[in-house]
Amino acid sequence: MVEHGQTEKNERTATDERTAKDQAATDERSPTDEAASSEKTEKRDDAKMPEVLLVTGMSGAGKTAATAALDDLGWFVVDNLPPSLLMDLVSTVSKDDASRRLAVVADVRGGVFFSELRGALEAMAADGVRPTVLFLEASDEALVRRFESARRPHPLQGHGRVVEAIERERAELASLRVAADLVIDTSLLNVHELGARIRTAFASEQAGLRAVIVSFGFKYGIPVDADMVADMRFLPNPHWVPDLQPLTGTDTAVSDYVLAQAGADEFLNRYGDLVSAVSEGYLREGKQFVTIGIGCTGGKHRSVAMSEALAERLRTGGIETLVVHRDLGRE
Repeated sequence: MVEHGQTEKNERTATDERTAKDQAATDERSPTDEAASSEKTEKRDDAKMPEVLLVTGMSGAGKTAATAALDDLGWFVVDNLPPSLLMDLVSTVSKDDASRRLAVVADVRGGVFFSELRGALEAMAADGVRPTVLFLEASDEALVRRFESARRPHPLQGHGRVVEAIERERAELASLRVAADLVIDTSLLNVHELGARIRTAFASEQAGLRAVIVSFGFKYGIPVDADMVADMRFLPNPHWVPDLQPLTGTDTAVSDYVLAQAGADEFLNRYGDLVSAVSEGYLREGKQFVTIGIGCTGGKHRSVAMSEALAERLRTGGIETLVVHRDLGRE
């Protein structure tokens, strides 16, 4: 009994000594050492992770055309990947230095969409990967017209009507649309115009705000993808000048007339300063894209001329800018 008790005492003593040594070794690691180690790991992980773009949106809104443009720009494009495999794909691509820009299409064709996608995005965030989200939008009328033209059913249509499927899909995608970094309304865009929007947004890897200015007519509605909207109806309307009425804001005569009006130059200066001021905040918040709507009554004269002039100001200030005249030619 004595020998057994002594053995237990010796074992406890040895264990206590090992624990004390382990604790001392841990204590010797300073907070600075731990921070440096953590920073090295973080930098190492960042260096391995590719740039990731999630392409999503309404069925029929132009994802095929958008991904074709991305492919032309050198992005590695994967269509309709199950969200549960997203992080595995990112890890695989990260090993290839030549394919560091990854675009993944995910939409309702994947079936159980939101539950898996949320989990995949959370897993990516835990590994330090924050994808840019591109959401392609279109009006119900445009989508119905496209499905009828293509003579194919909506992925959620089943035995119902296409308008009901569109309504259901819009509801399912609502939260993702709100969280998107860039929303593009393709209702009035052809494939070439959509390609131009994609190239403006994603051709360059350089940091900085990228802007799209959309001229429009208020009588046709405000662009649904606009982040900022300005009203040019405070300027005299060239429509009432007989020589200018048949022309548009892209014509020099109309542009000169609009820009010579009281308040035009002051607006351009102040609005350009406003965009420059908010650009720093946008970038701090991770928003790299801004869509600016410039409107007048019909989207033919004032909004067109002022959009072109504002774009020149922004480009001079270092903001990459594309101009789209949404309603030009509708009258």
